[in-house]
Amino acid sequence: MQIHVVKSKIHRVKVTGADLEYIGSITIDEDLMEAANIIEGEKVQIVNNNNGERLETYVIPGPRNSGEITLNGAAARKVAKGDVLIIISYAIMEMEEAKKFKPSLVFPDETTNLLN
Repeated sequence: MQIHVVKSKIHRVKVTGADLEYIGSITIDEDLMEAANIIEGEKVQIVNNNNGERLETYVIPGPRNSGEITLNGAAARKVAKGDVLIIISYAIMEMEEAKKFKPSLVFPDETTNLLN
């Protein structure tokens, strides 16, 4: 049997931008991506702590050490600059592998989105 488990989480980052005219995705500071073991194009779930919205999209890298968290395309309508998000990715694993797996959890500075 295979199950979905949390692979990565970036906990409590602030939205720095919302670009409705872009074709889609979320732009994430590449330092945060690496720390959370998230790769370009990976599917992620976005949880907005301010309004309760949940959505899925894919990741594109933003400039390193920028703290950038920008929702692009239609997802831009689900956030406002300054909203606090949780970004989660999942993996599908065999049950026994999942029991031993440890996710990459990242807790950046809540005001700058930078790694501590």
